[in-house]
Amino acid sequence: MLELAILGFLYEAPLHGYELRKRITALTGHVRPVAESTLYPAIKRLEKAGLLARETQPGSVAAPRHVLSLSADGRSELRRRLTEPRQGDITDENRWFTVLAFLRHVDDKAAQAAVLERRLAFLEEPASFFYDGEHPLRAEDLDDPFRRGVLTIASATSHAELAWLRATLTSLR
Repeated sequence: MLELAILGFLYEAPLHGYELRKRITALTGHVRPVAESTLYPAIKRLEKAGLLARETQPGSVAAPRHVLSLSADGRSELRRRLTEPRQGDITDENRWFTVLAFLRHVDDKAAQAAVLERRLAFLEEPASFFYDGEHPLRAEDLDDPFRRGVLTIASATSHAELAWLRATLTSLR
């Protein structure tokens, strides 16, 4: 998720590390805050793989700053990761939102639709946070108002996403 976000934001514009961290944090929110101890090693891995370039520019007030940009290989890698997301990128909501945030960088509408169809198929499978054996429980199956709340909120969110996915797939076809 972190590497995808780095590639996605740098696809849009060269950035220095601090600005990149702010943008990733805004995307992932409080759920997955981005620490320097995870961001900079990820940047170094991508740089070592030839996906990023680093340029030193004079600082406006303080020390020089390093501006990161995406290489041609980095642009290709981003598009590959977006058109071939791992299953966890489809099923995990936060990872899905990262894919979705940058899917516009894939020029092929059929490839975009294929990714959305995978998410749609996942959401259409019967699932729950709570089970009775192998049987997924629905909100109305529970007496616990808090667990019922979890399922009610999740259901509303899923219905909204399903409607958006279906409408967007129609427009892409």
